[in-house]
Amino acid sequence: MVGNDVVDLEEAKRTSNWERPRYLEKLFTSKELQFIHDCKNPFLMVWRLWSMKEAAYKLYTQQNPSRFYNPKSFECDISNLNGIVKFKDFECNVKTQITSRYIISEARFLDSEMTSKIIELKGNLPKSHSDILKEALLIQLSKSHQLSKENFKFQKSEFGIPTVLCNSVKIQVSISHHGYFGAYVI
Repeated sequence: MVGNDVVDLEEAKRTSNWERPRYLEKLFTSKELQFIHDCKNPFLMVWRLWSMKEAAYKLYTQQNPSRFYNPKSFECDISNLNGIVKFKDFECNVKTQITSRYIISEARFLDSEMTSKIIELKGNLPKSHSDILKEALLIQLSKSHQLSKENFKFQKSEFGIPTVLCNSVKIQVSISHHGYFGAYVI
């Protein structure tokens, strides 16, 4: 099982209002607010923590199919580019990559190899971004399994949790897109 989240930093600068009063207190624990307060670039820390929470949420909902909004309950602890996110009795490892253009976080239970890719998306239609991302994912699976792309079918559960079906075997995946960046992880 895997979870991921990508944040387009230019899009976040343009559309978010994270500095408004009491906004951060609704999303982050006191420990996380201290990380934001203590760092050199609070903007990057806010979006890093957010992407970690989102990636962990996606992993959690694969294990516990449901849909809910409670970001403050997912608490992040960070060390360099690695982190741990906890929610109730759930705990996962999260690796984050920060570039000048995006932040990507990937959540997992074990430190195992995963296939992941960042895709720069063109245009501004989220539906087409989603389709481009799904197509890239299916092409990757086709290559890695040495099967025709037609053997793979992207599907979402009633809770919006994505999987790919191949010969009645479910492959756990996670996809994310924001602004002009998309990402998948297998």
